[in-house]
Amino acid sequence: MEGRVGLPTLGAVVAGPGELFPWLVRDDAGREVESVGNYLRDLMLGDASALTCRSYAYDLLRWFRVLWAVDVGWERATEAETAALVGWLRSARNPQRRRSKDGGHPPGSVNPVTGKQVSAAGYASATIAHNLTAVRGFYEFHGHFGRGPVANPVPENTARRAALAHRSPIEAMPRFRRARLRPKVPVRRPRAIPDAQWDALFARMGCTRDRALLACYVSSGARASELLGVRLGDVDWSDARLWVVSKGSRVRQQVPASPEALAYLAAYLEEAGLPQDNGPVWRTRRGVVRPLTYWAARRIMQRASAALGANWTLHDLRHTAATRLARDPELTLVEVQTILRHAHITTTALYTVVGIEDLVDKLAEHYQRPRPTVRWNPGYDPADVEAVFGAQ
Repeated sequence: MEGRVGLPTLGAVVAGPGELFPWLVRDDAGREVESVGNYLRDLMLGDASALTCRSYAYDLLRWFRVLWAVDVGWERATEAETAALVGWLRSARNPQRRRSKDGGHPPGSVNPVTGKQVSAAGYASATIAHNLTAVRGFYEFHGHFGRGPVANPVPENTARRAALAHRSPIEAMPRFRRARLRPKVPVRRPRAIPDAQWDALFARMGCTRDRALLACYVSSGARASELLGVRLGDVDWSDARLWVVSKGSRVRQQVPASPEALAYLAAYLEEAGLPQDNGPVWRTRRGVVRPLTYWAARRIMQRASAALGANWTLHDLRHTAATRLARDPELTLVEVQTILRHAHITTTALYTVVGIEDLVDKLAEHYQRPRPTVRWNPGYDPADVEAVFGAQ
């Protein structure tokens, strides 16, 4: 399959009956796909988040659509069906990319304002790798109970898995070849919003709520969903802190907030009123008052960025906060790691990397300086210097 035709839009991912089973996959007849449901239940019993369950559900729905298209049962799937899935993902157009307006930057190009690459028209390599991981985990689960094919249809590098299973944490990460059908996932360098563009972006915010939201993002370094979940009781005005539920551990942790961000937050609460019953701080402004969702906050950022010809995202605000903290000479890298709540300091170290856009002024001075002239010690005979090094 080369993505020349779309997969049959059979089945759907729908909300589940409760917190222990938040999402399930239904087939075209509206029946639950039992094999997927059993795997997702096991995933949730392993303390996975609801967002992880949702992501795996969509990956497995895509896998089953491939199986339905080629008329192969999931118990008889082989590496050939996996190759069909990968081939389709590598060449098909991602429907999420069709939402861009006409006249915008073409897919795969670089935005001249931000220097960030515009998303390609197809599926990203990380999406393909994630889908393969979900499918392999699905078959490993059923294989544990003696169900499904004898061999996992998703190939894996067994040497890599064996080496990493016994690796000392103080040793460098060994390098291995990718398993068959696995895409090459590029390492993306985080991009912070330059100060001039940050000022322009902040000026595009149309209300006090949006200005308070951006100020809290860039001063706390919190992730998008974490900050949107802040409630009135989570704001520590005296110590200038916000309490958020961390995305990974789901533990309630504190993040800093600048005096300027708290001032904007106070102005917003004075204008919109305090939330009832310790409700969410960030709320909609029109119609029935509801908590501000991630998609609504994302749309706020998209409109402001589009007006500037940019393609900044909500997560770029965290990159901006992290870069400012990492480049502050008064803060150590360990302190920045604590603020950002990174599990590994190597992740924090990514924000110390200097890019070409950070060297524009220095490069301009470099190009304006005259080339240095070579001067030899007067003790050398010029004829000898010319004979050895040639005419200078």
